[in-house]
Amino acid sequence: MSVTLTITKSRIAILTLARVEKHNAFDDVLINEMIRCIEHASTLDVRALVLKSKGKHFSAGADLNWMKSMKDNSFEDNVADSMELARLMQVLYECPLPTVCLVQGAAFGGALGLIACCDIALADKSAKFCLSEVKLGLIPAVISPYVINAMGERNARRYFLTAEVFNAEQAQTLGLIHELSDDLDASAEQLLSKLADNGPQAVKAAKRLIAEVAHQPIDDSLRQLTAERIAAIRVSEEGQTGLTAFFEKQAPAWQQQG
Repeated sequence: MSVTLTITKSRIAILTLARVEKHNAFDDVLINEMIRCIEHASTLDVRALVLKSKGKHFSAGADLNWMKSMKDNSFEDNVADSMELARLMQVLYECPLPTVCLVQGAAFGGALGLIACCDIALADKSAKFCLSEVKLGLIPAVISPYVINAMGERNARRYFLTAEVFNAEQAQTLGLIHELSDDLDASAEQLLSKLADNGPQAVKAAKRLIAEVAHQPIDDSLRQLTAERIAAIRVSEEGQTGLTAFFEKQAPAWQQQG
């Protein structure tokens, strides 16, 4: 298997890239396995989805032998194949669970799309990043909406065009990475503990809210939407449980279960 999905006792789904011999580069098999695992995890009673990888490097991006093999395919077949990668990015980006990406070693090309699609990204301090496509005569097309959203158009203009390698500190400055760490697993555990303190339905609703509100004009329609969201959740079972626990100075049910 190129990908594994495990569920921890603390109800965290761990999605691991395990194509170590290819530096976790993705081909059609790995892409399909990732889609299947993310969709399955989204149906489970888990608190978060963590994306990580085995081996020295997070991911080398797309498998170049796989891409080269597309030469004899029709344009329509090439589009259909690329749409599977687009579907992976969409499924990861729209996953209802909070998603956390852990990056070590090299993250090149399409790997930056996976990072940008996750809600939170942590990286080892020695990690290296590169949007390497133009160096190969290609472009970072499918991942571009997510990477531009993460690092901004102005920064994308530089790194899409130069294909230069940048370090973890630069990745954090660009907004691609949230936090740098000497111990990714320990940092992830602390972060996941913070997520587990929060209402699971509220976390999902907050994630949906961002998607609905971001880049929208602040007008009557948006004000109506936000008013409806808080009106619904404050009378929900979880909302009332959280408010009651606060006034009674007790841990809410989801913390007791955790």
